[in-house]
Amino acid sequence: NTNLCLSTLKQICQTTGWGGQPIRAPGHGGGSFEDDPDRAARITPVTDARRIRVTFNASVSDVLPWKFVPQQREVRVLPGETALAFYTATNRSDSDIIGVATYSVTPAQVAPYFSKIQCFCFEEQRLQARESVDMPVFFYLDPDLLEDLNMRGINEVTLNYTFFKAKYDNNGNFKNIPTPP
Repeated sequence: NTNLCLSTLKQICQTTGWGGQPIRAPGHGGGSFEDDPDRAARITPVTDARRIRVTFNASVSDVLPWKFVPQQREVRVLPGETALAFYTATNRSDSDIIGVATYSVTPAQVAPYFSKIQCFCFEEQRLQARESVDMPVFFYLDPDLLEDLNMRGINEVTLNYTFFKAKYDNNGNFKNIPTPP
C-alpha cells in the first residue's frame, strides 16, 4: 500500500534525520505546541546571534505535469525567529491530479534544528486541471543549534521540496499496480 510505505518512510526519516529530514522529536520542532509546552519558548529570536540564510529549492518528478516553484529565493532568519515562505504549484494538465511532496534540509547537520510549524509535505494535494495554488511553509531554526559544534560555520540552509504523483486514479481511488501473471 502506497500510503503505508510513505507513512513508514516519513516516520523513519523524522526519527533518524535520514536524508536531511528534520527530526520530529520532543524538544525539536515537529509536533504541536500542546505536545511540547517548551516549544513556545524556542520561538523567541536570539537577537545577538548571526542571521542564517535559508534558500528554497523545488522540483517535480518526471511523471507529474506540474510546475512547482518557490515564491522567494531566500529569507534570512535568526535562530528562534519564525519565517513564512510560499511555494506555488500549477497543474499544467487537462486532468485533476493528486501529488505528494517530500522535503529535506541541507546541510544534513541542520535537520535536527529545522522545525516546521505548518507545511504541505507528506499530505495529498489535489490540483484541478490548470489550477495554481500557493502552499505555505511556516518554520523556525531551533536556537539549540547555537550550542552544537557541528553547526559552527553553517551560515546557509537549503529547504528542498520534491512533488511526486500519488498512486491514485484521477478520482482519488487507490490504483492497483498490475502484477505479471
